[in-house]
Amino acid sequence: MYTCPMHPEVQQDHPGACPKCGMALELKPGATSQPEDGNAELRDMIRRFQVGAALTAPVFVLAMAHVIPALASQPWVDGQTSRWLQFGLTIPVVGWAGWPFFVRGWQSLRHWHLNMFTLIAIGVGAATGFSVVAMLLPDLFPRAMQHDGKVAIYFEAAAVIVVLVLLGQVLELRARSRTGSAITALLNLAPPTARQVAPGGDHVVPLDQVKVGDWLRVVPGDKVPVDGVVVEGHSSVEQSMVTGEPVPVEKSVGDRVMGGTVNGTGSFVMRADRIGADTLLGQIVDMVAEAQRSRAPIQGLVDRVAGIFVPAVLAISVITFACWMWFGPEPRLAYAIVNAVAVLIIACPCALGLATPMSIMVGVGRGAQDGVLMKNAEALERLETVTTLVMDKTGTLTEGRPTLMDVLPVAGFPGDDLLRLAAALEQNSEHPLAAAVVQGAKARGVALTEVSNFRSVTGGGVIGTVTGRAVLIGKPAFLRNENIAGMEALEAYAAALQEDGKTALFVAVDGKPAGILAVADPIKSTTAEAIRELHALGLTLVMLTGDNRRTAAAVAKTLGVDAVEAEIEPAGKAAHIKKLRLGGRHVAMAGDGINDAPALSEADVGIAMGTGTEVAMHSAGITLVRGDLRGIAKAIRLSRATMRNIRQNLFFAFAYNALGIPVAAGVLYPVFGTLLSPMIAGAAMSLSSVSVIANALRLRKARL
Repeated sequence: MYTCPMHPEVQQDHPGACPKCGMALELKPGATSQPEDGNAELRDMIRRFQVGAALTAPVFVLAMAHVIPALASQPWVDGQTSRWLQFGLTIPVVGWAGWPFFVRGWQSLRHWHLNMFTLIAIGVGAATGFSVVAMLLPDLFPRAMQHDGKVAIYFEAAAVIVVLVLLGQVLELRARSRTGSAITALLNLAPPTARQVAPGGDHVVPLDQVKVGDWLRVVPGDKVPVDGVVVEGHSSVEQSMVTGEPVPVEKSVGDRVMGGTVNGTGSFVMRADRIGADTLLGQIVDMVAEAQRSRAPIQGLVDRVAGIFVPAVLAISVITFACWMWFGPEPRLAYAIVNAVAVLIIACPCALGLATPMSIMVGVGRGAQDGVLMKNAEALERLETVTTLVMDKTGTLTEGRPTLMDVLPVAGFPGDDLLRLAAALEQNSEHPLAAAVVQGAKARGVALTEVSNFRSVTGGGVIGTVTGRAVLIGKPAFLRNENIAGMEALEAYAAALQEDGKTALFVAVDGKPAGILAVADPIKSTTAEAIRELHALGLTLVMLTGDNRRTAAAVAKTLGVDAVEAEIEPAGKAAHIKKLRLGGRHVAMAGDGINDAPALSEADVGIAMGTGTEVAMHSAGITLVRGDLRGIAKAIRLSRATMRNIRQNLFFAFAYNALGIPVAAGVLYPVFGTLLSPMIAGAAMSLSSVSVIANALRLRKARL
């Protein structure tokens, strides 16, 4: 599918030009292959530029010969031979090399989406048409415009403008191809082929022929072709693409492997379960591509300005023509045409149109290189204004892999029975703390039995029957609500555990308190550094968690978090964020679980840890592939750098037009006797576009 970088809503299944802005459509990147004809437009423009430049060079020399001392005295300088040569060489330059500009200009008028090609087509067409008529029918012009029966011609201006615009297009298309370097780098992570296991032996097949369920062999040094599960063998896989860590991870039967990661010295056979765009790499490529083509809110201002800009330029060109005809010196008509054309050429709004999308494309690509994926340009723009960062605790600040630390039964209740009953009940729960209890029991050799009458209460706990005994696990309030009395002693004991950052799970058996299971979730090694970086960026940090107040406070104190809200249910997180926003805060929310999805959607910007659930990633505007909180600091720096770059581009584009149009119209002539040649106007117009793109490309080297 081909789409326009400035107007992503324009899509079609074949190459062409955007009917709104005239820019060449680009092939939207895919997850498994790169476009074969992605540079077709660039190759065409290079060919037209080379031919146009070769024909224009003698035209320029012939036209400027009278100011070259060595040639000025030659009789042919002002002769008909020189004029006819200029005529003959210019027609193919304008008619063939510049033909795409006239096609796009006509389309802009037909669809009434006036753009830079409208102005170029009118300007070059006017200069060429005037010169052709002057050559063929000089008697149509007043005698004041004739010199020895000849009227001044401007073939060199028309030809040079076409060549300069072609040069600008070549430089622009080359620069635009560089903005897609992040996509190219991601696509290159996937190998082009895979080793398919078959009864007659392994077969090397193109990657796009791999199907779900195929068995694939991965030998030492190979890249894993698609996402899947190891079914034979074992090895170590370097998966820094996802984790950011270069340390290889051991993989054996039953472990998942991801496409694009690099196999070590071992060999294994995997079963493909996600291919093409469904792989993690494919999803990352699609997300980056969509974000690069999305429109930032600031682009709305640019669109409104551009909507009136071209008609205004046309009006200014007409006024310029009229003023020179009424008040200008002789030959008035020549002056009027030249200055009106200069206004049209120098005012081409290409720099204005490119200012935002080029910065967005480069910025999004730069973020992808560091594992910061933007869902769209709006998230990138909004992140700049964020003043408060709200964070979940489990899986965001902590590892998200709680570990059973202590089994503390009440007096008279066997510790082994407490863990056996609790683990049997928790095996039916999907909560991370439940998994910690089950894993802890298995590590201690405890056999798990069947459970009946299992029931889970969101935000409270679980209840069920294990070997004929009623077992409850959860918060004190939950147990009290189930008529469990005598919790005070356990709560007092749990307070000390919670102040050490441990989470206490209260257990009751047969209607009586039975003990406490203490679970701890280690803080990520990178979290403290990330907190310091975020504070240095001026953010207020708030931790929201469903955990106990004492545990949450202990973690917050250790990390230096500014505020903490504990014992909050999922709906409460979203409500708290809404309250912050109503108070004038610009809020970003970072989380990784299904229960964080409502809060991520409520925030101005949702940030999902890539190591979390797909629900969280779909609810967020930004995804941190590596699940590292330091990625938020990178994302904020990227947002600020990108928005600063956009404003620089817009200022340059507006200032350029504000200064260039009056000069082209001739306001300096009465004072300095200076006029802006259409050729210089064409060079300045091309330079402005290239300058905007060059400034945007600086983001590729931004330090995050």
